[in-house]
Amino acid sequence: MSTEQQTDLAPSLGTTSDGAVATESVVEPYTPDPALVEHIESVDNRFVDRELSWLRFNERVLELAEDESLPLLERTRFLAIFTSNLDEFFMVRVAGLKRRIATGLAVRAASGLMPREVLEAIWTRTDELSQRHASVFQHKIVPSLREQGIELVRWADLDRDEQKFCKKLFKERVYPVLTPLAVDPAHPFPYISGLSLNLAVLIRNPKTGKEHFARVKVPSNFDRFVAVGNARFVPLEDVIGAHLGRLFPGMEVLEVHTFRVTRNEDLEVEEDDAENLLAALEKELLRRKFGPPVRLEVEESIAPSVLDLLVSELDITQEEVFRLPGPLDLRGLHSIADLPRDDLKYPSFVPATHARLAEVESAAPVDVFKALRRRDVLLHHPYDSFATSVQRFIEQAAADPHVLAIKQTLYRTSGDSPIIDALIDAAEAGKQVLVLVEIKARFDEQANIRWARKLEKAGCHVVYGLVGLKTHCKLAMVVRDEPEGIRRYTHIGTGNYNPKTSRMYEDLGLLTTDVTIGEDVAHLFNNLSGWSRKATYEQLLVAPDSVRTGLIDLVHREIEHHRAGLPAGIRIKANSVVDEEIIDALYLASAEGVPVELLVRGICALRPGVPGLSEHIKVRSILGRYLEHSRIFSFEGGGEPTAWIGSADMMHRNLDRRVEVLVRLPEQSRDDVRRLLDLAFAPTTQAWELGADAHWVRNDGAEHLQETLIERQRNRRSSS
Repeated sequence: MSTEQQTDLAPSLGTTSDGAVATESVVEPYTPDPALVEHIESVDNRFVDRELSWLRFNERVLELAEDESLPLLERTRFLAIFTSNLDEFFMVRVAGLKRRIATGLAVRAASGLMPREVLEAIWTRTDELSQRHASVFQHKIVPSLREQGIELVRWADLDRDEQKFCKKLFKERVYPVLTPLAVDPAHPFPYISGLSLNLAVLIRNPKTGKEHFARVKVPSNFDRFVAVGNARFVPLEDVIGAHLGRLFPGMEVLEVHTFRVTRNEDLEVEEDDAENLLAALEKELLRRKFGPPVRLEVEESIAPSVLDLLVSELDITQEEVFRLPGPLDLRGLHSIADLPRDDLKYPSFVPATHARLAEVESAAPVDVFKALRRRDVLLHHPYDSFATSVQRFIEQAAADPHVLAIKQTLYRTSGDSPIIDALIDAAEAGKQVLVLVEIKARFDEQANIRWARKLEKAGCHVVYGLVGLKTHCKLAMVVRDEPEGIRRYTHIGTGNYNPKTSRMYEDLGLLTTDVTIGEDVAHLFNNLSGWSRKATYEQLLVAPDSVRTGLIDLVHREIEHHRAGLPAGIRIKANSVVDEEIIDALYLASAEGVPVELLVRGICALRPGVPGLSEHIKVRSILGRYLEHSRIFSFEGGGEPTAWIGSADMMHRNLDRRVEVLVRLPEQSRDDVRRLLDLAFAPTTQAWELGADAHWVRNDGAEHLQETLIERQRNRRSSS
């Protein structure tokens, strides 16, 4: 969808006040050379396929599991993360490809590949990675765990006492919840829910000699790996499989095979039914459970006849079948990684209160409002505590009698969120509370519907954003009555208001009393909740109207500076870089000689280092104990540098179908993020480097970005 088409969907969210991004330098306006533009657009394969790039990202996750320099239980966790990542990829991305093919919308991707070609490449690459993943588990992780006294065994490896323990567990706890489902003329093939683990059981009637098929679902409300004592664990399906005689008395159990189905779980809600959005979404959530299958995982030992039955009944192709060594579904390794073995984990780290928000002499928490009146605070989670900064900001606002109003966006939050509780307290205290809840946040829809209704019941004004757009921006504003007059306190972040993920996700957030930023955010909230037609902002870029065009304008300004002999350079940190217009603008900057550096955690559709196209572009990726999640856009600006942070990735959905916000950082905060980028792009920092062939190679950097930042935080704490 083009930007022009998208702006018809909603009130204009605006550009900067002069229709572009302001800069103080006076240089010759840049007009791209048509011949250069034509050359860039004529380069074959200048875009890497986004789906195949994602698989390369998950391969980097797998490489962390293979990395013997990392603590063993952290490597174990990366195996579980790989599994979860791949599950979601099939549920959403592969399902989307299949849907486009089925509906005849199979247009060629920017990479030049047709959906069918992409799908076939996915199947091949996924099989390779899945086999490698299983091999790492069996031949690397399991033996290494055994050396450390942690044993993951199969049923045949249990001694008599352990088997007796499992028999008792099965009889008293597992057996009562199992439901065997037979398949015969009177019992049709049962529905197999997505991501459930199942046993395909072949049984025989000893009297008639007739064979039958049955399915037994492995319950998900038990530990995936059963502890049998002495740090020994056996898969739950092995325990069930060994006691199937109790489920089928009088029958002979001939074969037992484990299998797992992945289904299309992406939601499709009719956006024009905005007045009944909650009802429409709840209906669609029920439909999600019955999405068509997109993948079948089976143990490699499965009998051909049983596999043929599954393929036929599930109506999938042979290409969608993945035969793997058991056990399947290694998401359960999270429980192994959680074992209390600190010697096999990253050294513990407790986030510290930001220095400008820290208690000095008094045991009472710092007055956040007083601290912000002195100076802005740029937060860097998880190194800076979320609880003693953002959470405290909202909680103090809720309790402060001088606060008149709180306005906030919520995209994802935790199940026991203190943010929600604080907003409810504020509303019950008579404050005006506006909460924009994005109930279409993928896989969090049900939770967000629940929060929306709870907030409404407490008296909060709850809105669901603009028709046709997801509200993904991270904004909070507190309006306070002070002796000097009304003052706005604003938080703009790159991550969700989620206390739990804030300890695992790397994110940035600006707490500020800047008047212009406060006015911009106030106008944006009015756009989102009412009929304001405010279309210009001083310090914000807002998608879908101005993030793409604003960033391209900033890129062009760097070309102008370079041509004028002034300092020029572009550094971007993002989760994904896919948007073709942004990429072409970066190619143009490179062709003009502007140095460009990208730090991309996940998908990158840009090819660096291609002669005549991108030889001045370098791309790297950093993965580690925390999920790199912040987005930063830094420009040299001809000697007057600027930096922006916000919620937007360089993807079509973010730039065209979401409300996203980037904020221009004040000078001190700008310098802070520029120093962070200096460290991230330093040659000595360990990272993966992307080549022109779209393959990632890990460098031999000795410095780990996240560990360095942890150590710096510890040093600051010990010296304070």
